Formats: sequence, C-alpha cells, structure tokens
Amino acid sequence: MSEEDAFDAVIIGAGPAGATAAYVLAKGGANVLVIERGNYAGAKNMTGGRLYGHSLEKVIPDFADEAPIERIVTTEKVSFMEAQSGTTMDYRSAEPRTKNEKSYTVLRGPFDQWLAGKAEEVGAQIIYGIRVDKIVKDDNGKVVGIEADGDVIDAKCVIIAEGANSILTEQLGLATRPMDPSTMAVGAKELIEFPSGEVEKRFGLAKGEGVAWLFAGTPSNGLMGGGFLYTNKDSVSLGVVCGLAHIGDSNKSVPKMLEDFKNHPVVKPLIEGGKMVEYSGHMVPEAGINMCPKLYADGVMVIGDAAGFCINQGFTVRGLDLAIGSGDYAAQAVLEALKRNDFSANALRVYQTRLEQSFVMQDLQLYKDLPAFFENDRLFNAYPKLMNGIMRDVFVIGEKPSEPLRKKLFKRLKEVGFINMLKDAYNGGKAI
Repeated sequence: MSEEDAFDAVIIGAGPAGATAAYVLAKGGANVLVIERGNYAGAKNMTGGRLYGHSLEKVIPDFADEAPIERIVTTEKVSFMEAQSGTTMDYRSAEPRTKNEKSYTVLRGPFDQWLAGKAEEVGAQIIYGIRVDKIVKDDNGKVVGIEADGDVIDAKCVIIAEGANSILTEQLGLATRPMDPSTMAVGAKELIEFPSGEVEKRFGLAKGEGVAWLFAGTPSNGLMGGGFLYTNKDSVSLGVVCGLAHIGDSNKSVPKMLEDFKNHPVVKPLIEGGKMVEYSGHMVPEAGINMCPKLYADGVMVIGDAAGFCINQGFTVRGLDLAIGSGDYAAQAVLEALKRNDFSANALRVYQTRLEQSFVMQDLQLYKDLPAFFENDRLFNAYPKLMNGIMRDVFVIGEKPSEPLRKKLFKRLKEVGFINMLKDAYNGGKAI
C-alpha cells in the first residue's frame, strides 16, 4: 500500500479512549480504522460503571440525552467494614449541577457500543474480532502500521488503546517500567438484576437517581483494595478489587472475597433476591502517573488504560473521563500532524503538551503519591476496626454502667496508636 493509500490513523481498541479518538478524527475528516479484539465494543470490559461526564461533554455536547446511561449519581457512600459490621458515610445533594459536573452510572457493553457507533456515524471504520499481533516499523524505527492475523495494515499514525494489559506498548519499548504486580489490581464483578422499580425502593432513590458506593476493609480481605456498588436502572454492579501484589498474602481468592462481600450484613439485604446475570474479571491499572509509559514516539501514541490513566482516591475512582480526554487530545494531535504531513515524535509531542495542560496529567500529578500511601495496611484493617468500634461504643447499651465517651474514644484511638495516626494523617494529607 502506498503512503497515499495508508490510513491516516489505525486505533487499537474500541473502548472509550479508542472510540473517542476515532470519533474526533473521523469528524475532522481523517481516514481512520479501529481494530477491536472483542466481538463488540465493551465485550472485554468490567469497569464498575461510573462516568464523570465533563470530558465526553466536550466531545459530544449533551451526550447524556442519547447515550445509554443508567442513572445520574446523586448519592455518594463510603463504608468501613469489619466481618460483621460497617460504618457508612453518606452524602446526598439536590443542588443543581452543570452538565460538566454530572456523573453517571453506565454499563460498559451498551455504553461502549453506543460510543463506537457514534464514531462509525461520522465515518470511522471498525473491525471486530481481530487481534493485533505487532506494531510495524520502517527501517528508521518509525511506526508505519500494524500486523493483524498475518495482514499488514499501513497507517500514518497508530494509536494504542489496548487497555490495562498493554503488551504492544511494552513491545515498542515505550513502557518506562515493566508491568508488574505492584502497579496493577485484579477485580471481579457481578451484575445483579432486579424487577423494574426495585432499585429505587432498596436504595431510596427517585427515578433516574443513582448511588455510587465504595467499601474498605473486609471486601478485599484487609488488603489494599476494596469493594464497589453502582446502581443501574434495574440492576447493580457489585464487585471487589485487590492489589495484584497482595494476592499472595491473602487466604482468600478474589472470587471468594466477592462471595463474602455479597454476604456481608451491610450488603446482603441490598442484593437479596436479585438475579446474577453477568460475572467478569479484569486487571486494573493502579499506579497512576507512576506507571505511565512514554506516551508518544515516531508514528505512535498511547492512550487510556494502556497509558495507566486511572486515579483511585479511595473515596472515588476515575478512569473513563481520563481515557476519553486522552483519546480526544491524541486525535487532535493527529489532525494537526495531517496538516503538516509530519508524524514524527517531535510533531506528536503536542499530545503530551495538551495532556499536561489539561485535567488529565494535572490530576494524575496531584495524586501521584496516593498509590504508595495505600500500601499502608492500617487503612484496610485498623481504621475500619476503629470506626466500627467507636460506633459500637456509642450506640450499644448494655446492663453495665456507661463510661464517659471520651474514655471510650481514648481506648479505641490507643489501639491504633497516636503516633501512627499522626503519621498517617500527615502522609495522607500530602497524598491528597
């Protein structure tokens, strides 16, 4: 194929990052091909299902009016759990929010298919069920296409959106550190279905309202990780995530963690009687900016989970908005390169520049110390025990004479250790 016949861009992966890049490119008049290993967009994804809408709102204004969103998140919950108890912080607000401030629960299968369909509507071509075996370079080391199922497809630029298991990124030598257990987590999720209207009853929601609920402590067996629950129209997405480096320290497998989580007294009443209709497992990037590869080289860029664009703040988890933002900025870089017919690393550096000027890299940089902070096992053992112990002391009344509350608090705080709490407060304050 001559250079004139080459695709302007070939995108590897039709997830939110890849589909966004394809949409922006095709809308800008570029000849773009997306290659997706799954049988449809979203086939391999298990994200719990929360989308912060600001980055997609920029690309497709008023997207929520037509996208298959499940619910608008109006209630935030965080629970600290022991084996038989849980303490929950609950935030609910009816204050008006702009479209850029709204977040939504989504099911990745329908949502990813919709977003890929939007890219096809404006001219992107998408091929499903094909695996990309390797990236093709010319004699000068510039990326000039991909090889899939023995066929070579030429491209002026390749955008890698292959997800967390970033094999092609490593093959190209762009990974600044090899993928290892310390940078990844493994998750398991169930989709539990209910009769129409049941989700509103169980979670005290009005029609269209949703809950985002995170859990720390026993869901990940006291190890780095936690549980999550997101309400959908007629189902909930329920799952656990555990740091891959800590799996060997656990006396439970991840599926066992999920099963115990489902039977916890805080969770069981919420899902009782529901029907499990989907089960999935997946690896999740956890190290944020600390695991970002080199994001561009001659003829190639890396976006989304493949670039490690994920932020776990403990009280909220972000990935989709970062992926969509990176896909947008990568596409803009290609459109500028097309005008100059220059796809060198120097020309594509504008992608990194725009990321650095945007929320993507600035937020990743802001929370760069969080992954190391979460290696502190007191966060998943001592502090859930502390929270539940204090609640028990406050609310459980027996036949023995009561002690002053200050004395009860002192006992509980002493169990964690005042020096430990001061140290954790200092380190946590720096990390967030």
